[in-house]
Amino acid sequence: IDAITIEEVDRIAREDHTVVVSIEKDLNMDALKQTIWESLDLLRVYTKRHGEFPDFSEGLILRKGATVEECCRAIHKTLLDTFKYALVWGKSSKHNPQRAGLSHLLCNDDVIQIVRK
Repeated sequence: IDAITIEEVDRIAREDHTVVVSIEKDLNMDALKQTIWESLDLLRVYTKRHGEFPDFSEGLILRKGATVEECCRAIHKTLLDTFKYALVWGKSSKHNPQRAGLSHLLCNDDVIQIVRK
């Protein structure tokens, strides 16, 4: 919006699938990030090791509708060979933690702990 008139900004802002931003004024950057995130249908899942707090600094980025199985594959391809069950905290669990199998659907901001054989 730094190089066009306010009338042009208004017209562009009313179009579908657009977000008006200004890098120079740092305007609407959070809205742009959120729109991209929603358009790509992504979710973030955090991992937890036994006896430790969840690592909220970096989450696994998965597609919406991802299961525990897909999460295991994203961590390491051989993790499924020794998978026993998962403990899940968050919106997708009925209680915290919930013991879950490979077909359990994950939600955004869930925390998962993989228990191996």
